[in-house]
Amino acid sequence: MTTVHATVAVVKFPGSLDHDSAVRAAIQAGARATLVHHKDAELPDGTTAVVLPGGFSYGDHLRCGAIASRAPIMAPVMRFAAEGGRVLGICNGFQILCEAGLLPGVLRPNTTLSFICRQVTLTIDDAETGWTGALTSGARLSIPIKNHDGAWFGDPTEGRVVFRYDDTNPTGSLENIAGIANHDGNVLGMMPHPECACDPLVGSDDGRVLFDALIGAVAVGAA
Repeated sequence: MTTVHATVAVVKFPGSLDHDSAVRAAIQAGARATLVHHKDAELPDGTTAVVLPGGFSYGDHLRCGAIASRAPIMAPVMRFAAEGGRVLGICNGFQILCEAGLLPGVLRPNTTLSFICRQVTLTIDDAETGWTGALTSGARLSIPIKNHDGAWFGDPTEGRVVFRYDDTNPTGSLENIAGIANHDGNVLGMMPHPECACDPLVGSDDGRVLFDALIGAVAVGAA
């Protein structure tokens, strides 16, 4: 039997901060992971998933994620998503996906008008996506957030609400939304950082389920 490996492309934009953590989390889950430059015109051959990491692409000039959404690499990312490929946008990556039109809504400044860095509890709202199939609706995850513009606003019916903040809504996001997917469920954006919750030594490994899903995508494709 031939072993099929997941190959995760982690896109690095000017101002990305969490690309190395995303690479490490993907490798921990058993995938191959490679950094991809924002000026690349194509994804690496054999790419099975794409991660847009957190940070402050282009210094958040204009709007958060707006300039990065027009980077050359986004054209192949959009084609990959349209063909059913799994794309995960974390924090700034979520902002980029919204600005690129791959996800509905926008990310606005937190209602506190301040940078927030803390552990939060998420509730799974949709356990039927490819990202949450290992979980059940109502399950909880402990994952950190670190953002200034993390308040999602839009029409939730234009996508699939995957995560909501459980006990508190630190950003002021509409309907406590912490993560939303497209209708097909293959493109997911979330403000919390699962790559920072992959080892019990840092307080939680609840984020590993998201990276394990990247491996599951390959298993499904192989079947």
